[in-house]
Amino acid sequence: MKRLLFIIFFSIVVLSCKAQNPEAVIAKDHTIDTNKVLYPNELLSRKDQIITNLLTNYHYRKLNLNDSISAVIYENYLNALDNNKLYFLKADIEKFNKYKYNFDDNLKIGNLYPAFEIFNTFKKRLGERVKYINQLLKKQFDFTKDEYFQPDRKNADWAADSLELNELWRLRLKNDALNLILSGKDWNGVVDVLTKRYNNYYKIILQYEPEDVFQLYMNSYTEVYDPHTDYFSPITSDNFAIQMSLSLEGIGASLRTDGDYTVVASIIAGGPAAKSNLLHEGDKIIGVAQGKDGEMVDIIGWRLDDAIQLIRGKKGTVVRLSILKKEDGINAIPKEITLVRDKIKLEEQAAKSEIINVKNNGSIFKIGVIKLPSFYSDFAAAQKGIKDYKSTTTDVKKILEDFKKENVNGVIIDLRNNGGGSLQEAIQLTGLFIKEGPVVQVKNSAGGIEVDKDPDPSIFYDGPLAVLVNRFSASASEIFSGAIQDYGRGLIIGSNTYGKGTVQNVIDLSRFLPTSDGKTGEVKLTIAKFYRITGSSTQLKGVKPDIIFPSNYDSTEFGESSQPSALPWDQIQSTLFTKYGDIQKYVPSLIKKHNERIKNDPEYLSMLEDINESKEMRNKKVWSLNEQVRRIEKQKMEEKKKELDQKNQNQAELKLKNKNEVITNEEDAKDFELKETGRILADYILAKVG
Repeated sequence: MKRLLFIIFFSIVVLSCKAQNPEAVIAKDHTIDTNKVLYPNELLSRKDQIITNLLTNYHYRKLNLNDSISAVIYENYLNALDNNKLYFLKADIEKFNKYKYNFDDNLKIGNLYPAFEIFNTFKKRLGERVKYINQLLKKQFDFTKDEYFQPDRKNADWAADSLELNELWRLRLKNDALNLILSGKDWNGVVDVLTKRYNNYYKIILQYEPEDVFQLYMNSYTEVYDPHTDYFSPITSDNFAIQMSLSLEGIGASLRTDGDYTVVASIIAGGPAAKSNLLHEGDKIIGVAQGKDGEMVDIIGWRLDDAIQLIRGKKGTVVRLSILKKEDGINAIPKEITLVRDKIKLEEQAAKSEIINVKNNGSIFKIGVIKLPSFYSDFAAAQKGIKDYKSTTTDVKKILEDFKKENVNGVIIDLRNNGGGSLQEAIQLTGLFIKEGPVVQVKNSAGGIEVDKDPDPSIFYDGPLAVLVNRFSASASEIFSGAIQDYGRGLIIGSNTYGKGTVQNVIDLSRFLPTSDGKTGEVKLTIAKFYRITGSSTQLKGVKPDIIFPSNYDSTEFGESSQPSALPWDQIQSTLFTKYGDIQKYVPSLIKKHNERIKNDPEYLSMLEDINESKEMRNKKVWSLNEQVRRIEKQKMEEKKKELDQKNQNQAELKLKNKNEVITNEEDAKDFELKETGRILADYILAKVG
């Protein structure tokens, strides 16, 4: 569910710009009016009607605004402001309920007053909470008591009065304080961090302008259609335009908000974060510091663009981040990492290759591995008519030529964490592995279906093939892997993919409502859906591998199916195509050999144990507020993690010493999934020969 302050589920790349501390910006304003009431204006009212018209007429999902839709918008908006039910009182909600079934009518006529009334009430309640927090922090908490904190209140009732809300906040703040103490802070340090955290959050809200409230409200509306439809304010539009350009500079991460947290949505291939392997999808950034010695600024509760301003910086400068690892849950002990900002070049996002040697049944198999972080293309060079412009297909073709010279026995296309990119490149890349035929079907909002085909009638590589995917493989990755699976051209191995089978288009609102500065904002809306050549949509379900590896994340935690408003899976008519071969007849025996191999494999068992520990930590609903209990839990968790890491290291070293297999890259020596994919591909090669 989208939450407060740029809650749009789209990625904003952390790009270059002079680092700016929002605290400094706030400090300049000594005349903030805490009682200021925000009102909509005529421009916002007209934008409301234009956006409503665009969504009603051009979005793929045909929705008629009615009372049922109004109720969903209402709930979305309340959740965007107060998703954990920690600010509004029950009396507020009862007062707002008169608007519950009127948002549909208000959107049509451009009436924004109810949305602004709700926001102004939220701002007032936030001020009351901050006042209480400052009072509460004057006395140190007693961490010897057996009290408990439940972070998730999404399904709880609204607090009946201020006394009930005070108690909820006392437990929340006590948990915040205990986390800081466990990370090494003394009480004075705790008070300093928490006072700044909540006061800064309040000051940011106090600086909200009508456009900020409008964006928040509009995205509560757009979310009804699907998770990828958003309204971008003028400033957000600028960020989005920067994201889509090829000249990227920064830490190389896309960010989103989740509750009070700034969360890593994706890692950009070739960037500092990817190269360091210290920051990953789902990690929460809770603090930012400039240089090697700069003060760590707590950013919990900050709005997304303010957090981005602090993380941004020039090439070559150092930024330190305090993060909560996704696998450890929100009550984990923060870890500090250091990154050097750098320019992300297109060539660094390009396909990379290596050859691994896998021992199987007494023979050594040379397996070529192509790691593909995205489906890219130098569009500018292509438009200029440059013949050998840089693209996924041309780069992979060159790699395959090298593999042929090396006489590899098989090829693995590694699409793990590949979030997509150019549709045309996904189609052309598929064409390297099939002779001819359709690759993907695209159905538009009017019901028309276009079949995109392989433009090259020849097959470039016809040898044994495996495609390695995971939960972060999405969009173009799903088109490629789905086509390879449907043609029976290769084995799909890994965990279920993301399930994003929709197409978006960005519409500039200045076309309909020009302003003096030419900046009115944009709407990104879903206009089409992808379908496999069999007629099955990649939407929601994604691509299910032939041989499945355990995943750290299930469908309710991450992926399209975790989004309440995701478009449904459906099916259209299959296209005419000729299968390359019946690869499925080998799958049962390959699964059997795989299961026999891993059941006693220490690396696999360690990985499985690590996954289970991570899920258990994330699913924990209640936390003790007794310091001794939490320290014991922390110590046990750290000891177990250290034990698992050492066990994994020992097993990797033992296997290399025994020459069970030879991995040419030290990093891959620890990559169980890649190694096991190599073994499975070797099994397949032997089965075909036999």
